Amino acid sequence: MKNNRSAFRHRCAVRGASARFVMPAATALILNALAGSAFAAASPDAAPEAPEADLQIEAKPSDFWTGFWTRQNMLGDMGGLRPWLGKYGVTFQLTETSEYLANLRGGLGRGGAYDGLTTATVGIDTQKAFGLPGGQFNVSALQIHGTNLSTRYLGTLNTASGIEAQATTRLWELWYQQSFLNKRVDVKIGQQSIDQEFITSQYAATFINTMFGWPALPSYDMPSGGPAYPLSALGVRVRGQITPNLTALAGVFDGDPLGNNPDNLHGTNFNLHNGTLFIGEVQYSINQPSDGEMVGMNSNKLPGTYKLGVWYNNNSFDDQRFDNTGLSLADKNSTGTPQTHHGNYSFYAVADQMIWRPDPDEPRSIGVFTRLMGAPGDRNLVSFSANAGVVMKAPFKGRDNDSVGLAVTYIKVGNHVHDLDLDYRSVLNSPYGVRTQETTIEATYVYQVTPWWTMQADAQYTFNAGAGQNPTDQTQPLRNTFVIGVRANLTF
Repeated sequence: MKNNRSAFRHRCAVRGASARFVMPAATALILNALAGSAFAAASPDAAPEAPEADLQIEAKPSDFWTGFWTRQNMLGDMGGLRPWLGKYGVTFQLTETSEYLANLRGGLGRGGAYDGLTTATVGIDTQKAFGLPGGQFNVSALQIHGTNLSTRYLGTLNTASGIEAQATTRLWELWYQQSFLNKRVDVKIGQQSIDQEFITSQYAATFINTMFGWPALPSYDMPSGGPAYPLSALGVRVRGQITPNLTALAGVFDGDPLGNNPDNLHGTNFNLHNGTLFIGEVQYSINQPSDGEMVGMNSNKLPGTYKLGVWYNNNSFDDQRFDNTGLSLADKNSTGTPQTHHGNYSFYAVADQMIWRPDPDEPRSIGVFTRLMGAPGDRNLVSFSANAGVVMKAPFKGRDNDSVGLAVTYIKVGNHVHDLDLDYRSVLNSPYGVRTQETTIEATYVYQVTPWWTMQADAQYTFNAGAGQNPTDQTQPLRNTFVIGVRANLTF
């Protein structure tokens, strides 16, 4: 199987022409919301539990705008529909992320692009629905719209936005989870996107660049980028709470989420025929709040979470330098068929730690994160990736729900990729670009307009864009890129 040499394969939609701009109904609602006045409000926590009393579904036009700017969701209880469904264990969530990013210098060219993501999720609590304790059912779908800045204007390995992907409407996740032993163990089975639970960082999620979500190493080294947004794969995940502070996760998933159908635009290719991905992670938490206690409140101890993990994929992977006779792929006598390696793997570590909080009864705090991953350099485009950063909550008085952050993400190209570029430079006797490493710095500010609406200003600067090679002309370098933009997140 050919190794996935670029996360652009599915996240940045290089398989077809530029995606057509789509304006779904959710985006139209955004524009209506943006036209109104906005007032600061409390933090957007999860929607409150449905009341126990019977509620009738009926239109309430006269009450619709009551508390519009302070409610947790833009549409409130949807005329009584949400609490009525909640009585039977059904939850519904609709979110929209819309952003405009522009490259001001370097890369493939200057220009801007709009892209957006609408996510619809339905969950069912089986206890409330039909009396089965500990069960949860989840189904979610994505509507990806707009165009792609990284493909059109950047050419960087650290792609600019975590929502960039080929425009389509697709099934995302479809799974059932059952807990046992008083919720100390749970098992999830079905179509899953593992970036929701594995290799995650609480503080890194503040940032927009793709690699602060699903890191660079699995994005480039796993087949098709792995079962992560916008893809998922069939599998089973087991989670167990070993002690109050120690949790272990293990999963077995299909080895290639695209499998035999690389144009699986709608997410209904339930594939089990392309190898197996095994992943395991141990999580250790310190100074976490007790049940019923708000996170970080009423305690001078600073919370943190530390994770160690490993993944292994038993597919076959192409060597990045040598052919099946031992010659460099750049050699004129090469067969052009790479050596084959059985299996691929990576070890990783993640740390999230609050380092400062002047008062445990106030929201202001500073947290730091770091995430490190390593993999073999002979069969992978990326042999090492890392990101780290700092996030401050409530940076200004009266802005309790805002966040400001500064972070860096780094990619090191595998030694066989680097050496092959040197081979081509020697054979062609030309200024062939030699890939080494790439670094992106991101600064961001998240402004809470209402509990259901945030605006995020963002700036990203990439050094040694393309890791030292222009993807459209290997003999020409890319200038460093500078991206600025704004993102809106709305919860309906």
